[in-house]
Parts: sequence; structure tokens; C-alpha cells
Amino acid sequence: MLTTTQKKRNVRRLAGLLAAALLLGACSQPLTTREKTTLGGAGLGAATGAIIGAATGSPGVGAAIGGALGGVTGAVVGD
Repeated sequence: MLTTTQKKRNVRRLAGLLAAALLLGACSQPLTTREKTTLGGAGLGAATGAIIGAATGSPGVGAAIGGALGGVTGAVVGD
């Protein structure tokens, strides 16, 4: 049986995946260069942030911060 913490974690993951699917599904036209680099930067930042956050005990916070910083950096580079 799942604990309350595990249930909350699963709900958060499902909500995140659903939000990502909705955001990506809304893109009906090909992405611009800026959008591609923003998405790539956010993905790389989130992955790196999650790895670093896991080492310090909070991978979710690390992924959120890394994703935000990566997205901003990707947007600036792609512009």
C-alpha cells in the first residue's frame, strides 16, 4: 500500500505530465528557433537541476529552479 507521501508525489508527477502534454499539444505550428532553444534550455536545466537537487535532498526544487533558469537562458540564446 502506498503511503500518503508517495500518493502526493504520484499526483504531482501526473499533474506535471498533464501540464506538459497540454502545453506541447497546443503547439499546432512548427516551433520557431527561439521556442526550440527555450524548450531545450528548460529541459536541460530541469534535468541538471534535478540531478543536483537529488544530491542535496530536494530534486523537485532543483528541477524547478534549473528549468526556469534554463528556459530563460535558452530564450536569450535563441533570440
